[in-house]
Amino acid sequence: MAEHYQITGAGAADITASVEAGVRDGHLLPGAALPPVRRLAAELGVATATVANAYRTLRQRGVIETAGRHGTRVRHRSALLHRGPQPLPAGTLDLSNGEPDPSLLPDLTAALAAVHPAPGGYADAGPCPGLLDIARDRLARDGVTGALTVTGGALDGIDRVLSAHLRPGDAVGIEDPCWANLRDLVAALGMHPYPMPVDREGPTAEGLADALRGGARAVILTSRAHNPTGADISAARALRLRALLERHPDTLVIEDDHWAELSTRPLHPVADAATHWLFLRSVSKPYGPDLRLAVACGDHDTVTRLEGRMRLGSGWVSTVLQQVVAALMNDPAAARTIRNASRTYRDRRQALIAALAARGVPAIGDSGLNVWIPVTDETTTVTALRDRGYAVAAGAAHRLQSPPGVRVTVTNLPDHRLGDLADAIAAGLRPHRSRA
Repeated sequence: MAEHYQITGAGAADITASVEAGVRDGHLLPGAALPPVRRLAAELGVATATVANAYRTLRQRGVIETAGRHGTRVRHRSALLHRGPQPLPAGTLDLSNGEPDPSLLPDLTAALAAVHPAPGGYADAGPCPGLLDIARDRLARDGVTGALTVTGGALDGIDRVLSAHLRPGDAVGIEDPCWANLRDLVAALGMHPYPMPVDREGPTAEGLADALRGGARAVILTSRAHNPTGADISAARALRLRALLERHPDTLVIEDDHWAELSTRPLHPVADAATHWLFLRSVSKPYGPDLRLAVACGDHDTVTRLEGRMRLGSGWVSTVLQQVVAALMNDPAAARTIRNASRTYRDRRQALIAALAARGVPAIGDSGLNVWIPVTDETTTVTALRDRGYAVAAGAAHRLQSPPGVRVTVTNLPDHRLGDLADAIAAGLRPHRSRA
């Protein structure tokens, strides 16, 4: 498609705008190859440095990526393209979205009624003391203590603290595979992702050591329910990771504990082994995705920088929203709902993994909303399952260097379709295994 779209411009800003317009308007599709720097410079009659600067800006904005010998291409998840729900064929069961089951979320009625009716203003802005008191107590029981603040969700906190501590071009250690939105964020910030392999005990010590040796200025870890593999950081793994981080005290460590209240396993924190650290506990999975809030705990300097960066943008998280979350955290009925959700997600994951194992298909998903299935060819597997009436997520959006896989979200998976789904997955994988 890039061959049919004429990139124009006499300066780096013009060339950048031309490529962005092509992506926005659909002339440059995801994965489309862009001309090499020297060729485009010759076509436009400009210096190679001008095109190189334009491409650098586009990479920093998360629009394009360098794909080694495959050249420069439009990112499959470009920061310019809206990634809302994609239309599916009629009758297709969507197992790709990674969202919690709405029927398993707490009722907000009582929490909304508890909100103070008087409107707040600039003088009342900032973290609500009541919410911080609840969060401080819960975090302390899990062995996490430090300065506290509130952000608009985990990704918001990660975005702001990376922006406050690092610069474009810096290396950031991220899990491989990883949360796809995190990979996109690092690209949009113009930072270089350094892959850290993940097994069932979390990011490997060898992967973290490689990232630190490779000059990672920050590393980002998932405490529990790693997306997409479901890994939880074990006690033994946490000790090894902490020992490595203690030898690199200047590295910023960010830890995401999004599964917290839903977890049946103890937390083994890692982040506070570093001098500069931030531990994030968001509420989207246990309480609902529309509650855009996370409690952030860290060392004083890091939290101060985070709050300073927030003041330049949104300023603060709505105190109305904070009051709703605090009321939910104190609501015994909400706690019972979350315990039921935890059991239900566990049962669904285990049932799918067992059904696949009975058909000779290995899969993992010790916690969280997803089951990760290694495959040989993601595109063929996703297409074959779509033909059978199931939409699953290709692993490409989650991976840097790790082997292919597909992610199946168990949220919408009814019991009566479990066997058919397992049959469809096994059938989709069989041809590739026979050729291997």
